Formats: sequence, structure tokens, C-alpha cells
Amino acid sequence: MFSTVQDLVFLALWVVTLAVKAFAFVDCIRRPKDAFPAVGRQSKALWLILTGLAAGTGFFPGFTLNIIGLAGVVAALVYLFDVRTKIIDITSRRW
Repeated sequence: MFSTVQDLVFLALWVVTLAVKAFAFVDCIRRPKDAFPAVGRQSKALWLILTGLAAGTGFFPGFTLNIIGLAGVVAALVYLFDVRTKIIDITSRRW
């Protein structure tokens, strides 16, 4: 029984982290290139690479809880809660 519960928790964790990483990557694609330096952050190309690699690792369930997968989650969350919110503030474009 414990194995089944553990597998379900791991599956849920994998799905949630994949969704966060993919959303960050797709959102980064949609934002204007000039907005990134305007808010004092790195270039759009760098954020595309970071969120793209994060989303790429999200497709492999084995990377969910290792250092690469966790680094991808951190990169996606930094983009979503720092860079994205500042870009929204200056562009007034939510989605």
C-alpha cells in the first residue's frame, strides 16, 4: 500500500512541476523582447534558455526530485514570480 501511495504522490508532484515549468516557458515566449531589459532583468534569450531547459527536464519523471529537476523548478518560479510580474506591470498585458 505504501508503495502505491508513494507512486501517486510522486506522479502528482511530477505533473505539477511539469505544468509550472511548461507554463513559465510558454509565457516567456509570449512576452516582448524589449520588456526584459526594461525591468532590469537578463535578456529574453537567457530566460528562454533557462525556462526551456527547465521544461525539457520536466518531461522526464526521473528528474523530478534530483538536483537538475529542482533547479528547473527554481528557475521557473523565479521567472514567474519575479520577472513575469515586473513585465506585466510595465506592459499591462496579463496573458
